[in-house]
Amino acid sequence: MITNRRTFIKVLAGAAAGTGARLDVAPALAQAAPVRIGVLAAKAGVTAPVGESGLRGTQFAVDRINAAGGIAGRKVEMVVEEESNPKDTVERFRKLALQTKADVITGGISTAVGLALGPVSEELKALWLAWDATTQKGVEETIPKPRYAFRSVDNEAEAVMASILTARQLKGKVKTVAGINNDYSYGRDNWAAFLAIMKKFGMNVTPVVELWPKLGETNFTSHVAALQQAKPDLVFSSFWSGDAPILMKQAHAAGLTQGTKFVLTTAGGVHESMKKAFTPEGAIMGYNSMYFEAPNASPLLREFSKWHQERFKEWPNYESDHAYFTVVAYKAAVEKASKAAGSKWPTTEQAVEALEGIEVDSLSGRRSYRSDHIMECSYFQGVTTHKNRHDFVTIDPVEVMSTKQIQKPSGTGLYDWINSWNV
Repeated sequence: MITNRRTFIKVLAGAAAGTGARLDVAPALAQAAPVRIGVLAAKAGVTAPVGESGLRGTQFAVDRINAAGGIAGRKVEMVVEEESNPKDTVERFRKLALQTKADVITGGISTAVGLALGPVSEELKALWLAWDATTQKGVEETIPKPRYAFRSVDNEAEAVMASILTARQLKGKVKTVAGINNDYSYGRDNWAAFLAIMKKFGMNVTPVVELWPKLGETNFTSHVAALQQAKPDLVFSSFWSGDAPILMKQAHAAGLTQGTKFVLTTAGGVHESMKKAFTPEGAIMGYNSMYFEAPNASPLLREFSKWHQERFKEWPNYESDHAYFTVVAYKAAVEKASKAAGSKWPTTEQAVEALEGIEVDSLSGRRSYRSDHIMECSYFQGVTTHKNRHDFVTIDPVEVMSTKQIQKPSGTGLYDWINSWNV
């Protein structure tokens, strides 16, 4: 996926950034000032492909909203800053909140960045709607009861769904498993969740090797050799960016894909790179919250996929859906709060209250925020197939699960929840 800046990214001039309403003031709707949406988007490195997707989803939402008259009569403008390392991203968040006077800030993909931004959002009382950047340990340890930060779904949800599908489809067919996951919280949490669910379902599998390459690593020759030596029946990987196709290409070259099953929880995030030439049929693969060829795709998803393909010559992935949702959820919340406030522009506090429990149409279907500020949506996974019109794999059949099934309830620990299942 192309990761350079697109011409549609609108960065406001410094003079414009110095105007507008403070976050804690409720001016009349009649004023002409635009609604400023601050966007933190990754544009370089391993997170760049999904950062670009988030920008595209945001732009699509903003364009549709402006074409329909804006938010409560005010046009919307995007102010884009880059997500990079936690320290620099925090400084850009502060800039958006304090200098640009953004009404709301969206974005955030990296777990490390999300852990850093959460407390700053609370400190500044600045509304932050994350695209991603949510792991169960991070939420529990840093902001268990957020006020101004709204999170994505727990990132382990995709591992939970993939593990359930593994138990349904492969029980009795695999005895040994191997894990290759990035050496940071997301990779380790996904692998731990997989093993816990294998145990819960009585799969009786034995882990034979656990591999932990650094995030961003692209040479997996030694890892593939270790997998070959261990000879697992199944390989589990939560790779989600350019590392997923690289792993499969190197595994295929070594002959590993011939007799080994794969569970690729999130490789659908870079689906066009998962070429038929090296990605086998029969693997369980996840697309997170949006699948561009969903059998029951809504008119909105079909419109977005057409727009995306015509403009970028690519089929969209899930980060566009996360980003799109944050914008339309904010719009719905502002208009709800405005109506309750007698047609005055709501304060940040009023917008927060309106966001809790809000439900809107997103690209993947109906999405909402729980009262604990965590998203609810549907997830899409299935078994890879070469029987399609593309040069990359798709899935058939397509399995759909709600996060009400695969995400721990509010106030419950992940493993306490898994252990409570009646299977």
